[in-house]
Amino acid sequence: MAKKDHNNRDARPIVWVIGFLVVAMIVYFAILGWRGISLISTGTVAGIGIGIGVIILPFIGAWLIYATLRAGIEHQKLARIMVEEGRELDVTSLPRRASGRIERDAADDLFAQVKQEWEADPNDWHNTYRIARAYDYAGDRSRARQMMKRAVAQYNGQEA
Repeated sequence: MAKKDHNNRDARPIVWVIGFLVVAMIVYFAILGWRGISLISTGTVAGIGIGIGVIILPFIGAWLIYATLRAGIEHQKLARIMVEEGRELDVTSLPRRASGRIERDAADDLFAQVKQEWEADPNDWHNTYRIARAYDYAGDRSRARQMMKRAVAQYNGQEA
């Protein structure tokens, strides 16, 4: 059985799914907006209050979609730069579970190594990116997101 090459996957199916979901959400937001207007047009205090609340929901949803897509694009940009510079974490030789995830001990060892690099220069976005990836491999998604957000800010010159 051949190993999957996770670095050379075709991204088009993912892009199509994301596009479909964004279009579906836009349709949903339009329906919500129309329903909000209908509630406001009832003229009752409750209808107007609920209608305004329902109209606000699509704006919140649109902002969430924008923020999520923007973050994803930024993360992909940093990943592409790291690959081009040869600084992406090489996890091809690490042992994996049947699910494809890296075994816990190996992920912890990788994290310890990357943490030392990051502690030596935490202001370099490359190191922050690498520790974000190491957190992800170790299964700590919240810290991975936090550090990736920091790496993007450092790359954009917004954080030292």
